[in-house]
Amino acid sequence: METLVADDERFMRLALEEARLAAAEGEVPIGAVVVCDGEVVTRAHNRRETDHDPSAHAEFSAMVAASQALGRWRLTGCTVYVTLEPCLMCAGLMINARVDRCVYGASDPKGGALGTLYDVSHDARLNHAFEVRAGVLADECANELRAFFRARR
Repeated sequence: METLVADDERFMRLALEEARLAAAEGEVPIGAVVVCDGEVVTRAHNRRETDHDPSAHAEFSAMVAASQALGRWRLTGCTVYVTLEPCLMCAGLMINARVDRCVYGASDPKGGALGTLYDVSHDARLNHAFEVRAGVLADECANELRAFFRARR
């Protein structure tokens, strides 16, 4: 368990690096990393403004790229690390992609779908369930968002 906690923090720090890249591009600072068998498969950050794409959330983009990199649509065996709790769209993709785990940093009181507003990760009506670990480096993740929005006001 101790190794898993250390790994979760290590991979969340990579997601935070992606979040900072997003902020540097004028995007909301959210970053994501997909890990399979202990190895980083893909990294991504928000690009909605840049790509004019409402689906260009960090974790959504990272999962699509991971499927391409692994040559399969099922992301069984993968963990998605993301700095902000996923929304319904991204949580839905986690279900459809059959991820094993999602580890997120800051909770999202306005759109969180893995425990805050909804919890689709363990909804018996759906065809897949996955493990969620919330609050990994939550303060650091939330601070990135607060600093970004404070600077824009």
